[in-house]
Amino acid sequence: MKKRYSEVKKLIRDQEKAAVSRAKRLLESLEQEIAELRRRDAELEQLSHTEDHIHFLQSFQSACATPEPEDVPRITVNQDVSFEAVRKHLSELNEQLEDICKGELVKIYQTVEEVHILEPRTREDFLQYSCQLTLDINTVNRYLRLSEGNREVTHVGQIQSYPDHPERFDCHAQLLCSEGLSGRCYWEAEWSGDDVSIAVSYKEISRKGKGSKSALEHSVKCWSLSCSPSSYCFRHNKKRTKLSATPSSKIGVYLDHRAGTLSFYSVSDTMTLLHRVQTTFTQPLYPGFMFISRYSSVKLCDLG
Repeated sequence: MKKRYSEVKKLIRDQEKAAVSRAKRLLESLEQEIAELRRRDAELEQLSHTEDHIHFLQSFQSACATPEPEDVPRITVNQDVSFEAVRKHLSELNEQLEDICKGELVKIYQTVEEVHILEPRTREDFLQYSCQLTLDINTVNRYLRLSEGNREVTHVGQIQSYPDHPERFDCHAQLLCSEGLSGRCYWEAEWSGDDVSIAVSYKEISRKGKGSKSALEHSVKCWSLSCSPSSYCFRHNKKRTKLSATPSSKIGVYLDHRAGTLSFYSVSDTMTLLHRVQTTFTQPLYPGFMFISRYSSVKLCDLG
């Protein structure tokens, strides 16, 4: 049995090494392609400013050469053409050159995006994208109390004296942060008590009434992780997904807005992925928290 286990373990390790090797080769290839595209773009940019039209025509075709000729239009130029004829068509050639430069830039952007699509792995990697958040007093439900400089919120079950505000949640015990996030962002929150939801939401979520349109756990405009002492559950658009993981009091949230990924992690000595969402975000996302039980609380972690 031990021998069989060792064989399986070795096979897994070999497969892992092979996968890592393939990934490294792919990364090196993409980096080389980026360097080549940037070099060619610099040549085209320099060529576009030349005043030597004969040199322009002699160099244009080679500067536009690409490993995939079908992607870039080929231009055949007669070397013996007169200077006057060149001047007649120079405007058209310049326009075509601009189009080609734009196409090369698109390739560069696409390649760079492919290289950087990988998600961080260690907590140190995630902390490079940490952001500072504050709880928005204008959104907080009256049964919630803010403390610690608007970085901690507790469901006290007693009405607090907040002024009226159109952005305040009037029924659900929840609130949003002040910051709308895009790009790559990471934050952590510590929770205690029962039934706390850690979420992100579009700002346009309804603030009034008890319906699902105004609940961070159920709205189509929100994505939330419900936490309890015994389990986790992911919720979105009235659907729930039970997650099999040992609950932790600290949750890390990583957002790559452009890539359309949202990941929830259990944070302890290690980072444990709880759930990842792959979608398309059309607006900035606001972190938020929802409470079901009294005396539950959430505190934003200082990652500075």
